[in-house]
Amino acid sequence: MSDFISWLFNAVDAIPILARDLIAFGAIFAETSLFLGLIIPGDSVVLIAASSLHGVGDFLGLVGFVILGSLLGETVGFWIGRVFGKRIRESWLGQKIGEKNWELGDAFVHKRGGIAVAISRFIPVLHSLVPVIAGMTKMQYKTFITWTLAACALWSGVYTALGWTAGSTYEELAKLGKWGSIIFVGVLIIAIVLGHLVKTRIEKAAEKFAKESTEKI
Repeated sequence: MSDFISWLFNAVDAIPILARDLIAFGAIFAETSLFLGLIIPGDSVVLIAASSLHGVGDFLGLVGFVILGSLLGETVGFWIGRVFGKRIRESWLGQKIGEKNWELGDAFVHKRGGIAVAISRFIPVLHSLVPVIAGMTKMQYKTFITWTLAACALWSGVYTALGWTAGSTYEELAKLGKWGSIIFVGVLIIAIVLGHLVKTRIEKAAEKFAKESTEKI
């Protein structure tokens, strides 16, 4: 596994900075778009891309691309909802998402408004549905994009920082040779487990908040 990690870090580091940032931009744009967001692992791509960062300027550049990709992806979703309305929900692809998810997102947006837009960024499935649902409502685009920007900035900053920290840690431990790689693998496994637990708790808390909004309607 240590050999694979070494290969992965070296491969990512060999990608030109602009190309790397554009790949992250494309992945997060796809992840925040309707339907594609259900299959594109945008968060993983951002973490891997951030592992090759070199300096604050590089960090800010990647964060900027990720935020831009998120804003554009969610904007596309918003205008899909505004233009096509319920037709997109009643389509074959819309039905594949599940009526339960549509109803949850619908109730969440109607009850919480802009806050729902922000929180949905951290909830699987809903982060692709809520922009579309917001577009179907009377919510102004200005309100939508303001809350979206706040959530995307927070999400992008956290994920990029985590990836950068992982990459920097690996570079330092790699100087210790084979044992350094083994230590890094152990630390990485622990970080993944802890990260998964934290992410799961955040997602469950957000989902609970959304469901409570549904029950109060």
